[in-house]
Amino acid sequence: MVQRLTYRRRLSYNTKSNRVKVVKTPGGKLTYQYVKKRGTVPKCGDCKVELPGIKASRPKERMSMTKRLKTVSRTYGGSRCAKCVRLRIVRAFLIEEQRIVAMVMKSKKGAVATEVTTQPQAVSSKSK
Repeated sequence: MVQRLTYRRRLSYNTKSNRVKVVKTPGGKLTYQYVKKRGTVPKCGDCKVELPGIKASRPKERMSMTKRLKTVSRTYGGSRCAKCVRLRIVRAFLIEEQRIVAMVMKSKKGAVATEVTTQPQAVSSKSK
């Protein structure tokens, strides 16, 4: 006959947080052993891809982990993937370039306008 097992904690429903596995003790009895939830790898905030170089863990475990397990040594390391960081840098550079070009065009336009107003008007008379 099969040995009946009961939960060892108060929660009596088969939920995600109450997963168990059957283990045989050295005394030959079967008991429940509680299984912890599996940790997940953090994902990139922009493209939602898993971040390489970062250990999978539960939030409570993450608090006691060392910094080198939670980040990579790069700007936005541990938050954004390398591809998205590169894209952000290029985008910022292009926006800055665009702003500089706009300022140069504005100053050229202003210089041309002042140049036109300072030159004396040459009156041309056509003789017939």
